[in-house]
Amino acid sequence: MAAELAILAEGVRKRFGDVVAVDGVSLAIPRGEIFGLVGPDGAGKTTMMRLLAALLPPDEGVLRVAGHDIVRDPESVRPRLGYLSQRFSMYGELTVAENIAFFAEMFGVPRAARREREAELLQMTRLAPFRDRRAQDLSGGMKQKLALICTLIHRPEVILLDEPTTGVDPVSRREFWKLLAGLPSAGITLLVSTPYLDEAERCHRLGFMAQGRLLAVDTPQALKQYAPAVIYRVRVEPLRVARDFLRGRPEVEGAELFGDGLHVSLRVGDGETLSALLSSAGFTASPPERVAPSLEDAFVALTRAQEAAHA
Repeated sequence: MAAELAILAEGVRKRFGDVVAVDGVSLAIPRGEIFGLVGPDGAGKTTMMRLLAALLPPDEGVLRVAGHDIVRDPESVRPRLGYLSQRFSMYGELTVAENIAFFAEMFGVPRAARREREAELLQMTRLAPFRDRRAQDLSGGMKQKLALICTLIHRPEVILLDEPTTGVDPVSRREFWKLLAGLPSAGITLLVSTPYLDEAERCHRLGFMAQGRLLAVDTPQALKQYAPAVIYRVRVEPLRVARDFLRGRPEVEGAELFGDGLHVSLRVGDGETLSALLSSAGFTASPPERVAPSLEDAFVALTRAQEAAHA
């Protein structure tokens, strides 16, 4: 089975002093999958990425990428791996073409193959017209495309992308994800961490992380089963005061901020019950609207259960 897997982690732990950043994570990702890691800041996503990139040694556990043991033989992994970190470094004074040439040289791409690969990737990302532009003069979305080219130039089997679209405008984010969606057809496996749950919906499977632990792994649709079955959306002012009030009511299972309103689940009653609760406490609220559970609802429910279990 391991030969068919692009990434295998078994019982992986990593500590920094008294802090357990990754706590017993096990994960199996088949070749050609887009797998997403989601979770709050401090969940352990970046540490897990750095472990898989052979930048950190695990304290315990097994890590294999593209069939090779990271701990025992990290050098055999690196040619098969691409890593686009949150702080991916390109050289602003160099042009697009010069940056590509630098990373091709660093990865040992044969000179005879470089021009063909460069042309192929520039066409794929639509950066060909900007080949001679300095990297520092590119837009945020273009810089991310250039970073992806530099990550792909040596044709890795597995790519790790740590929040690759943070700070990029929504249109550029969509364009970037269109590029990522085409990579599995070329036999490339992607592990992507993202704070954006709309992006997470594009992954084949997702893992929810919190406090260093992997809470659940499944398809985006299947993970929604962890959310409360019935959720009401209500707009109410003041928002945070209303949330705290509802959390203290025995009829209420959960109340979470969601955009400009609240998502509320009840232990008993229905939308009228919720309206009556808010009205009796003097809140001005819109009529509660029943909404379909989202990934964010599922993630919040999983996180709350994790916190309660370790309180």
